[in-house]
Amino acid sequence: MQAVSVADYRTLARRRLPRMLFEYIDGGAYAETTLARNIADFEALSLRQRVMRDTRALETAVEIFGQPLSMPVVLGPVGMAGMYARRGEVQAARAAAGAGVPFCLSTVGVCSVEEVAQSAAPPWFQLYMLKDRAYMGELLARARASGCKVLVFTVDLPTPGARYRDVRSGFTGAGPVRASAQRTWDGVTHPDWTWDVFLRGRPHTLGSVAGALDGRRRVADFLAWIADNFDRSVTWKDLDWVRERWDGPIVVKGVLDADDARDAARAGAQGIVVSNHGGRQLDSAVSSISALPRIADAVGNNLEILMDGGVRSGLDVLKATALGARACLVGRAWAYALGAQGGRGVARMLEMLRAELTVAMILTGCTSIAAAGRNLIDAG
Repeated sequence: MQAVSVADYRTLARRRLPRMLFEYIDGGAYAETTLARNIADFEALSLRQRVMRDTRALETAVEIFGQPLSMPVVLGPVGMAGMYARRGEVQAARAAAGAGVPFCLSTVGVCSVEEVAQSAAPPWFQLYMLKDRAYMGELLARARASGCKVLVFTVDLPTPGARYRDVRSGFTGAGPVRASAQRTWDGVTHPDWTWDVFLRGRPHTLGSVAGALDGRRRVADFLAWIADNFDRSVTWKDLDWVRERWDGPIVVKGVLDADDARDAARAGAQGIVVSNHGGRQLDSAVSSISALPRIADAVGNNLEILMDGGVRSGLDVLKATALGARACLVGRAWAYALGAQGGRGVARMLEMLRAELTVAMILTGCTSIAAAGRNLIDAG
């Protein structure tokens, strides 16, 4: 099967990956209402088709925090991507660099920040507020030393959302005997993945936080450490602690409310990501794209606004920029492509997004993505 869309990469990833991993990528919280809204609300937006416009000169590039982007796309943080393809974070970072867009490394990536920086390019670094402040300070120091310029500080995970698919697949909630049997069966029935990742892709640990795990390597150990270390006591005042240890731009990820966006600006953030964590946290929350316009109206002059959640095409990228986003973070889109075809798939997926964005700009008469506005959206 030749992949010509993100949906095609999803199909290919489902075939190649063990069920546990695919469901982890693909699923959301509870009944997955918000997960579905993220996509449906993009689809409900209509672009205004315009004609008789000279669109021979198109500009898809933007600049964020002094960094030029060839198009308004960032590969967003995806946990454990090194389990989808061999040294997956490195492969994705190389694809991003080749496309002229940033790659953001998850705190819980398989590859460490040092490995990604040395093997590809210094990434943006995503971080949670951890109870272990000493280790968190060490992570910030390592990210700085690795050349990371932008910190993406994720604040919408004071506790993990309940993800029923992960329980049903055995990724969480299964006893050690059952989980081991399921993983063995998954490996036997997915030989390409087993050869590429399980046999050739070691070590299988969370590279940036391996020191905090004391040698523990099971998935259950990773998830238990994550759950134990998220800090529900965090307030906006804690951003001062981060700022004392990070001298670059801080982007607060996980904002859905205009009041929270104003608080982020007052707390000294340089940017926000309008995000519901891909529908993986509070089910029945609004979609990111529906929250974007009012947040842009509230703080658009004070912060760089990015968004994620439901971005599946270049048309979605144009819609989001028209409604106030400077750029879009894509997560599942590159995870599907990585799981299907490794770094080659990620590079091809980015080419597809660029081609789709270009066509959408031509047919809406938009010659500069930086100047895209709400006039591109059909108000009905």
